[in-house]
Amino acid sequence: MKVGVPSEIKTDEYRVGMTPAGVRELVEHGHAVFVQSGAGVGSAIADADYEAQGATVLPDADAVFDAAELIVKVKEPQPVEVARLTPGHTLFTYLHLAPDPELTAGLIASGATCIAYETVEDARGRLPLLAPMSEVAGKIATQAGAFMLEKPLGGRGLLLGGVPGVAAGKVMVIGGGVVGQNAAEIAIGMGAEVYVFDRSIDRLRDLETILNNRASTVYASTLAIEELLPEVDLVVGAVLVHGAKAPRVITRAQLGLMKRNAVLVDVSIDQGGCFETSRATTHTDPTYEVDGITHYCVANMPGAVPITSTYALTNATMPYVVRLATQGVHAALGADPGFMAGLNVAAGKLTYAPVGRDQDLEFTAPEAALAAVGSGPA
Repeated sequence: MKVGVPSEIKTDEYRVGMTPAGVRELVEHGHAVFVQSGAGVGSAIADADYEAQGATVLPDADAVFDAAELIVKVKEPQPVEVARLTPGHTLFTYLHLAPDPELTAGLIASGATCIAYETVEDARGRLPLLAPMSEVAGKIATQAGAFMLEKPLGGRGLLLGGVPGVAAGKVMVIGGGVVGQNAAEIAIGMGAEVYVFDRSIDRLRDLETILNNRASTVYASTLAIEELLPEVDLVVGAVLVHGAKAPRVITRAQLGLMKRNAVLVDVSIDQGGCFETSRATTHTDPTYEVDGITHYCVANMPGAVPITSTYALTNATMPYVVRLATQGVHAALGADPGFMAGLNVAAGKLTYAPVGRDQDLEFTAPEAALAAVGSGPA
């Protein structure tokens, strides 16, 4: 199969969808890999590094899309990339369709087969291609929040870990999944007083053990959140519903309970955000203020550390890319229900039910839509 790796063009995005190690794997399986010139620069990977492992470097994105059947990316395609997609393409990347009806409509109209990293499941129902970036984003969330608490950045002027004789700051983490666990670990490491909220008692039990009882675990009722909000300096929103819009866990009215210049970090922003006042920001312009509360809602937090993120992501995605290229989309997805769960759009049909519910669109069973896709390897 012909596999294409274009440069990422989302604002402040420095990751790349494949490393030279991935090229080597694919070439050894008999596939051709086409990489856009400069695609790896943000992750400290030169064109020559790709060429040394057998890739063909092409001058621009148009050439990559024209040459390839399988397109491997990191972030959701931007409008100019959607326009390049054809029914002969399979796209494998993060999509985050639930909060983006325009992208959903564009992908449906393209006729391409679109598989989302974030909805692929493993045998235990976990999200193996989302987890690495959730780990990175959770760690960044606390680091960024601690930085934004500094007075020159508009924060309260508080050192999150405190010093002898001066109390540490308080951190509320809403959501005890991969993001929340990593955010809590970093906050604990900084010396903060940490509270982790979740609605799964079993998960809270696990976190007691994982965090070695160094954080307080709290059942995430609305009242419990409201009671703690006046005390905390940093809130990390880490709520996830598989493939669907994130639920709102803090309303604008509740901002009035918080200390002035406290910080909210919304890691759920890719799925629409879990604070009512959230809107996506960029690394170049990461924050804004609402009612005296600093909001940090960068939509591609792991993109700030691309050397770490690119390798963490591609370590997880590469086995799936090899399967798609070697077996073809029909066989690869048909043999693995968890992989099939990643199919969001095929043959002009929406195939992921949570997106259909969020956008009030009809959706087709993925197996049925996939059957209408051409029988070639892509």
